[in-house]
Amino acid sequence: MHGPKHFFELLTPAEMYRADALAVEQFKIPSLRLMENAGRAVANEIVKRFKKCSVAVICGPGNNGGDGFVVARLLAAKKWPVRVYLLAERSALKGDAAAKAAKWKGKTSGFADFEKSLGGKAGPRLIVDAIFGAGLNSDFPAAWADGIYSAGVPVVAIDVPSGLDGLTGQKRGACAGADLTVTFFRKKPGHVLQPGRGLCGEVVVADIGIPAGVLTEIKPQLFENAMPHLPELGVEDHKFTRGHALVWSGPEFATGASRLAAMAAARVGSGLVSLAGAPAALRIHAAQASSIMLKPVSALDELRAQFDDQRLRAFCIGPGAGVSEDLRRTVLLALRKGPALVLDADALTAFADAPEALFEAIKRRADRSVILTPHEGEFSRLFSSLVPHSDNKVDRARAAARLSGAVVLLKGPDTVVAAPDGRAVVNTNAPAKLATAGSGDVLAGIITGLLAQGMDGFGAACAGTWLHGEAANKVQRRTLIAEDLIDQIG
Repeated sequence: MHGPKHFFELLTPAEMYRADALAVEQFKIPSLRLMENAGRAVANEIVKRFKKCSVAVICGPGNNGGDGFVVARLLAAKKWPVRVYLLAERSALKGDAAAKAAKWKGKTSGFADFEKSLGGKAGPRLIVDAIFGAGLNSDFPAAWADGIYSAGVPVVAIDVPSGLDGLTGQKRGACAGADLTVTFFRKKPGHVLQPGRGLCGEVVVADIGIPAGVLTEIKPQLFENAMPHLPELGVEDHKFTRGHALVWSGPEFATGASRLAAMAAARVGSGLVSLAGAPAALRIHAAQASSIMLKPVSALDELRAQFDDQRLRAFCIGPGAGVSEDLRRTVLLALRKGPALVLDADALTAFADAPEALFEAIKRRADRSVILTPHEGEFSRLFSSLVPHSDNKVDRARAAARLSGAVVLLKGPDTVVAAPDGRAVVNTNAPAKLATAGSGDVLAGIITGLLAQGMDGFGAACAGTWLHGEAANKVQRRTLIAEDLIDQIG
């Protein structure tokens, strides 16, 4: 691990290529040694996980195939029955791949022979996919993917399952997927972005001798989210030093979302949490939430007075708020006068027809943290006319952050958090049972509570996203409701 202690670097295929080159050029590590180490790492993981069985190693024409020849040789040396199937003419192999292929003394067949071997007693019981790595730049043939899938045996992929784009996590043509993927030095974005994460199975990152010092020159800006460092709880703290957070209430018959956000902000450690809104709505809250303060606000001047309190550190608006011109005016007031902001749900949709007005207001106070938390639908409504469509979720989130001047948290099973300066994080600990009403409101509240405790916008968004996923993982039921998350936050 390198850089911030609560993030793990993700290297694009181009950055990984650069890491290999730097290891050879600056650190004088022979490329053949790196390939040998890569193949040995894969062979070791196979021996560790599987009983001795017949193995089909399917090799492509590049360095991924070279890794495969190393795997075949090392398994055969351990008396595993191994057959190699090469999806190219032997003469097409170049450089290190050709050198490693030359050391393989067993039989080498074509893909047609692999297909003929399937189904019988002599067929493989394990497949090693060494066809194409993360830098695939053309579509993977469906016939090859279907052949691998139809074998019905475990698949171990080298680097990524062939057909998976290591940059975007999307399929390039077809992709059979894998039960185990062994990659090297650092994960790629395709290992953590969907659907790639699901196609990779278990991912093992193997050390093949590339020095961590190569990262100093590469300077990666994309990371996998991990357990955060949270604000310390000081023995002399009181509720205001722990931070006051304010949440904007929905109307009388739509109070639940904002109450979930407020309770989450309190549970994550904000010393004081208040709900502001119309008196009729606050009467509903009063019957439900004892530990949350209530601030009647009937006009914008009364909200402005709340913002004048210098002890207020964070404001959340949007959950259950209802899309209206009044909401838009309230958001703009908060951007002019308020503290750090989380703009969620309806606060984003309210600007669907005028996103530039929102972005201009954000940029007028660039020193104050603003976090936008759209799901894909809200993202499309706010950014579709301004951010080019792309299969690369990270690129879309980064473009939106640069355009808006805010931290953008693009939600989903592979939530991406992007800062205007280009830093981005992919979250990987969120389980499927988070897909339930109110889950996003809890996330908005967690982030608001962390902002109130003094975290910066990017740090609060990353930490809040990880805590949200971890809370869901701690719920023992097969399914959950949003209230279950709040009980687990602390």
